[in-house]
Amino acid sequence: MTPAARIAAAIELLATIESETRPADQVASFFFKNRRYIGAKDRRAVADTVWRVLRRKARIDWWLERLEHPAEARARVLADLAFEGQSLEPALFQGAHSAPPPGREEKRLMERLKGCDLFHRDQPAWVRGEFPEWLTPKLEALWGSDLAAQVGTMRDEAPLDLRVNSLKGDRGAAIASLAAEQIKAEPTRWSPLGLRLTARAPMVQLQAWRTGLVEIQDEGSQLVALLTDARPGMAVCDYCAGAGGKTLAIAAQMENKGRLVACDVAEWRVDKAADRLRRAGVHNVTRRVISGAADKWIKRSAGSYDRVLVDAPCTGTGTWRRNPDAKWNLTTTDLAELVDSQRVILASAARLVKAGGRLIYATCSILPDENESQIEAFLDSHPDFKLVPVPGLWSELVGTECPVDQPTLRLSPFSHGTDGFFAAVLERVGPTSGS
Repeated sequence: MTPAARIAAAIELLATIESETRPADQVASFFFKNRRYIGAKDRRAVADTVWRVLRRKARIDWWLERLEHPAEARARVLADLAFEGQSLEPALFQGAHSAPPPGREEKRLMERLKGCDLFHRDQPAWVRGEFPEWLTPKLEALWGSDLAAQVGTMRDEAPLDLRVNSLKGDRGAAIASLAAEQIKAEPTRWSPLGLRLTARAPMVQLQAWRTGLVEIQDEGSQLVALLTDARPGMAVCDYCAGAGGKTLAIAAQMENKGRLVACDVAEWRVDKAADRLRRAGVHNVTRRVISGAADKWIKRSAGSYDRVLVDAPCTGTGTWRRNPDAKWNLTTTDLAELVDSQRVILASAARLVKAGGRLIYATCSILPDENESQIEAFLDSHPDFKLVPVPGLWSELVGTECPVDQPTLRLSPFSHGTDGFFAAVLERVGPTSGS
């Protein structure tokens, strides 16, 4: 594709993302699948432009409003080009698949943006930090004077982390396998099973991925799985298993010995995990679709599990580096509904835990409403559970330097280099009620 065709495709893709409710990565996948003429390098170039715009959306829109120009996909892409130092050369709007040439107002916009910085002293914190304005009080309360640094890191692109599948080999074997295909990987700081790639890589084409030696998983997610403390021979339930990322990690900890049930309310997500389990060499997992918190299976299985992981549905605010579009679709109503749902899910999953067993609650959210507040409310209404401090577990379960000194695990991109994760370990100290 010519540079002109790439710009046109970027404008079209961005407009499509803005017109749909599906996540941007799903929209992009469908977009490229239906445009086979766009090759791999061109797809990457187009996607890079679109994701760069999504990461700058608040600042670009602030400038567009300041210059009294409508904020829509084409204007955002053109503004991004200006901030990248690109001028409006005629060749950028000529040839096959090119966009219509700029009008007088667009030329004026580009001229006025020339030499401007994305950041401006008049921009409010939410614009500079690229987050919804309504979250400002919550994030200021959470991070205080560190707000700018914390949200600044969340604007950046996330690294690619891998988890070594101990059923197939160790970290040294994974590093060697990747190196044989010219992929450099470095051990992660916190997770003893993690590798971080120094550059992007076509994972599905690599031998280490195809044979199940490595799986794509953020380091923070790996730590949550390790805190589950699933051991060979145990009965373990991954209550909100989704596509199975943490299920895979837990199965490896169990060495394929014991009973691991992966539950989810969406059958398509449960089915999607099948190929991943097969590639990883996992065979102790039973996949189960449940109707919700009141599913009869939960009542029948009360008090049957040594470990229950609740990776709860959440706002995903901890994954903004990977999903920069998602933040702009988030509303106060969404948060309130998710908090209610998390409370119900946590109470339901607690019924599965046997006396002396553990319930691990986790989210990929940075918001206390979904994290510490949920644990406080749960403990208030469940006196048969106690909070087990994470630092006391860390040496045995993880073995690296503990990243926190508080009772729960709270990770952030700025402080720890991971996605924003939260986890709390709860132990049942009283008998199960089965109710």
